[in-house]
Amino acid sequence: MEYHERRRATAWMRPAPDLAAAGAEAVPLGGGDLPEDALGEVPGGAPGEVPDDGCGAGPTSLTPGRLHRRVSGVDPHAVPVTEGELAALGDPMAVLFFRRGVFPRTVGELLAGLPQPPGGLPNAVYLIGEAGQVPWNASPPPFRDFRFAITRTALQSKDVDLLISTGAGDDPAATFLQVAAWDPEAGVFNYYARISPSWVWSGDSWAALAEGSRGRGCFDSHINGSVVMKELALPWSNWQSQAATINLPADSPVRADPLFAQVVGAENLELTVRALVGRWTAARLAAVTRTGTVERPDHLLRQLLTTTSVNLSSSAVQSAAVTPASQDFPLPVGFWLNGDALINDLALPVTAAVPRAPAAHYLAGLRTFGFRLQEAASGFRQPGDTFFAFVVPEAAFEDNDVVRRLVESGLLPAKFVACALMVDFTNPVFSADRARLMAYVPTGPTPAAGLAEQIARAITAAAAALPATSPEARFAADWALPDADWPQTFADRVDAYLGEVSTRIGTPSGFEDYLRLAESRRRDFKAMRLNEFELTLPATDIPADAPRLEMLVNATVAPATDPTTP
Repeated sequence: MEYHERRRATAWMRPAPDLAAAGAEAVPLGGGDLPEDALGEVPGGAPGEVPDDGCGAGPTSLTPGRLHRRVSGVDPHAVPVTEGELAALGDPMAVLFFRRGVFPRTVGELLAGLPQPPGGLPNAVYLIGEAGQVPWNASPPPFRDFRFAITRTALQSKDVDLLISTGAGDDPAATFLQVAAWDPEAGVFNYYARISPSWVWSGDSWAALAEGSRGRGCFDSHINGSVVMKELALPWSNWQSQAATINLPADSPVRADPLFAQVVGAENLELTVRALVGRWTAARLAAVTRTGTVERPDHLLRQLLTTTSVNLSSSAVQSAAVTPASQDFPLPVGFWLNGDALINDLALPVTAAVPRAPAAHYLAGLRTFGFRLQEAASGFRQPGDTFFAFVVPEAAFEDNDVVRRLVESGLLPAKFVACALMVDFTNPVFSADRARLMAYVPTGPTPAAGLAEQIARAITAAAAALPATSPEARFAADWALPDADWPQTFADRVDAYLGEVSTRIGTPSGFEDYLRLAESRRRDFKAMRLNEFELTLPATDIPADAPRLEMLVNATVAPATDPTTP
């Protein structure tokens, strides 16, 4: 069969560009292998077929005029939803379309079928493309992969309840069309995809947390059940925003798309996404604490102690504008520590300045490590860094939002959260030391009252038989601090660390160490399904199998060591 319909935004799989017309087999992005355990479906199939990514119909055909269900990891293939299942869906897509037997084929039909929003508010349209700053005369050219994100209020409320994602400048009937729709009665997002000739419901926010479907299908990116905007904060890398305009020639098909005239800056989408994430977090926490017993405390605590997801952050400096004579520029706070949680939410009185990168060291590092933009699937290659310099993964807003609301609700004391985050605080993402503390978190029904104290007692008891350098012993020592003292004690520790960083970053060897550390964390990110496009991050000459690195409290970089299993 020929490749007709693109099912989702990701570029993990696409037909080989020079063979697609001949019905060639689809290939993984970059020619690599997809992890079998990430989706539960093994990539492959008959020549010319798009391998099953868990988001389509599976090995079945869809019935026109019917909504289908396919929750990856639960449903091996799509099946029509029952009348009862359809009646239980209370989001705008179900209410305004599917219950009425209407199945829009394109984003234009979808938007035309929505009622006029209250106050005549327009659609908010946003544009993203990882190759949006690559010159149009590049040879060979990269895949452009431009996408629109559209937010809309549909059920006559003042809040956004539809987030639509679709290709920009493509055939609207063949490009992907996905929708996250808020159900105000159930308090969840429902996830839908148009798979011709119908639509598939891929599950709701709770399915993202369920054992069978977690990390599968659309929940490989919506890992905690909420909407996602990876480049969430200034300068909103890859998005059209107040910080950068996507480079489009006059004859670009994107410009010809009617939605292009409505594009606004991603700084507005940031606010919407933060609010939508918070809406699900609030509904989720209300549901899991309603009875006074938390059924799965580990599902909440993993968002404190592990890296369930990330956002991508960068400096606000355009890499091409950096010269040896340029001023030093600050690197993202999230590279050094989880500043959003420790400083903004927990209000540690940190006074140290954000470390600044010497321009000459930055440029030298780009040459030393062979920084480049590279897309194996197209053959595109361009020397240098990403458009905004120094893109790195940082602690995810969706994780921090859960933690912040757990503190606000009183379920977790601020001191407990601070003690947990200060274990290996110099490694804000992918910390094996913090993750080790999950061993002390209950996995069954536990009274909400005293939950944190129960976990702290278990960690402290274990610490008595472990070295002082163990994660348990470090947590226990901080937990023993007087309640009046821990904020300043932790702030002093952070200040001392950032002071050491500011000294080391000014040396060539120190800055090279931080570039190596950044690349180590990028490799960790690349192992996640959030890594959808090759041009999101730079490529370097640092070997892909180089040892994982970690930041020490004295601001030096060392090979990561896995903590001993308790």
